[in-house]
Amino acid sequence: MSGTDAFPSSGVTAPVGDVGPRVARRERPTLLVVTDGSPAAHDALVWSLREAARRDGTVLAVGVLAPGLGSDQVTAVAAAALVRAEDETGVRGRSRTSVVDAALLGALTGAARGADLVLVGARGKALLRRPAGRPSPRLVHRV
Repeated sequence: MSGTDAFPSSGVTAPVGDVGPRVARRERPTLLVVTDGSPAAHDALVWSLREAARRDGTVLAVGVLAPGLGSDQVTAVAAAALVRAEDETGVRGRSRTSVVDAALLGALTGAARGADLVLVGARGKALLRRPAGRPSPRLVHRV
């Protein structure tokens, strides 16, 4: 095909230029949200569920283990937060939960691998603020 062939059977020709290499795009993006029971985390979950529906993606609701809390407790908090956000948005079947055992920044950095978008509120309950202070500015530079 030459540089002007486009639709030979219709008699219409159009220039064909080099479009360059295609950028790989993930078919289904993953949006990671830390769930700590705070209003900011709830708002982030609601937004991310709507965004996942728009992008045909998945929300990963992550609970972070802290001293004195068991995995079952953290999983229950994450699952309850997800159910509440799903009830508010009506978006279902686009989410999963995960529990990470590590300090907040290490946990988020590890969990963010492979995520397309990470949402972190600037304010949260003491469980998540204690290890790292305000995580948002620090996380933006590390991810």
